[in-house]
Amino acid sequence: MSSRVGSDERTAGDPDPTGHDAPPPRPAFLRRLPRSVVLTLLLALVVRALVVQAFFIPSVSMVPTLHVGDRLLVNRLAYRVGDLERFDVIVFSDPNPPPDRDRGVVARAVHWLGEGIGLSGPGDEDFVKRVIALPGETWEIRAGAVYVQGEQLAEPYLEGPPDLRDFGPQTVPAGTVFVLGDNRLDSCDSRFPPDDAGECHGLGYVPVRNVIGQAFAIVWPPKDTGWLH
Repeated sequence: MSSRVGSDERTAGDPDPTGHDAPPPRPAFLRRLPRSVVLTLLLALVVRALVVQAFFIPSVSMVPTLHVGDRLLVNRLAYRVGDLERFDVIVFSDPNPPPDRDRGVVARAVHWLGEGIGLSGPGDEDFVKRVIALPGETWEIRAGAVYVQGEQLAEPYLEGPPDLRDFGPQTVPAGTVFVLGDNRLDSCDSRFPPDDAGECHGLGYVPVRNVIGQAFAIVWPPKDTGWLH
């Protein structure tokens, strides 16, 4: 028995009975494009959440190491497989958030996505500073020189006039670190308590649990790109 093509079925190449040519099928790569975009975005978000996060610098507190507008990458795994070390440049969440800070679910999600692509970062809820003293160590600042455990630190990353004010001596509490900005004349850091009534609302000691990761590279702008030291 021979088979016949029904009235509503046409083989490839048959003319359209309406007199119009059938539109050519879309190339396979175009059909796969939306799925590829979604998968790429999901992969980027997973990497951002677990491995590397981008931040931008909104203030001068880390000049000359970091400048306003710099985009830097932060290794979120650094302290899950290793320990904090002196001179590490770290990003950490605000250890003293205002009691009324509540972005809401949608706003928090937007902020989280913005962090992932470097559109928000230190200055919103997070900070970037340099680790100077570790838990249990005693620090002191005299005439601009920093001493830890009685020995003066060499700080080649500093430039410009020093901050000649004296601080300490104090001992870093367990589970926290003492951090400073590289721009000592314009940095509200661990030298100042969070309830300081002056112009500088300090950070105090930073709990290790607040540390997001270690900043390791500047990726924008081109003139500043390079590894952090």
